[in-house]
Amino acid sequence: MLSITHLYIYPIKSLGGISVQQAIVTDRGFQYDRRWMLVNENNYFLSQRDLPQMALLQVDLMSDGLKVYHKEKTHLQIKIPFYSELPETTEVGIWEEKCQVQFVSKEADEWFTTMLAFKCRLVYMPESTNLLVDTDYANHQEINSLSDGYPFLVIGQSSLDYLNAKLSDPLPINRFRPNMVICGGDAHDEDLLEHFTINKIDFYGIKLCGRCMITTINQENIQRSKEPLKTLATYRIKNNQIYFGQNLLHHGTGKISIGDALEVIKFNPEKALHFANGRSI
Repeated sequence: MLSITHLYIYPIKSLGGISVQQAIVTDRGFQYDRRWMLVNENNYFLSQRDLPQMALLQVDLMSDGLKVYHKEKTHLQIKIPFYSELPETTEVGIWEEKCQVQFVSKEADEWFTTMLAFKCRLVYMPESTNLLVDTDYANHQEINSLSDGYPFLVIGQSSLDYLNAKLSDPLPINRFRPNMVICGGDAHDEDLLEHFTINKIDFYGIKLCGRCMITTINQENIQRSKEPLKTLATYRIKNNQIYFGQNLLHHGTGKISIGDALEVIKFNPEKALHFANGRSI
């Protein structure tokens, strides 16, 4: 039986994530997940691809908002309310997509600019903004938060264990920034999940997750290496894209917790990532 072992949310896109015991599923993903984002002077999103030092900014959930602090200098911190203090709105870009957001505060803009040594502003996605999922994959005009394309990413613990067995220095799951980590299956069983439920909430496996250079950034000290992409390229590559984990869409809202079981409605073995020699993992 597959079940949840870890849940993560990432309130501010590309900053440090938060491990939680339970999470509320909303219309656009987990509550608070990637509802805030940093943008440059052209209102285009920023990520660790541009600024690896973003990994050193950690987010904590408070009762009345977020606390953000520098991992190496914890006295450097700022509190951000759950709702924007400014009425000013703007259009921002996330890859090819555009959406309306609110600026948060001048204080936040100044703090993040100082921490990252890069001029930027913090924005918030209000409930009134509906960013549609790519219509090539959406089933019923699902909406998304400020994440890269999809509301959820699931990874199997067995998949990470299989990878780490090939590495001289095992990697933590935070290199891959999942929302759900599951156990109970074989390596890369998450690839095959086409439809499952958790607490009567429907989840649908839509697209294997192509991985980028962010996975090569140590999230504690921002040192870079060739791993895990070098090793993943030996067994998880197709059409020059390296895959690890699967993106999910969902129908329904509610709460899910660590330990909850996945009721698998449909496995699709045709989604297995095959090698040129016919083997699959």
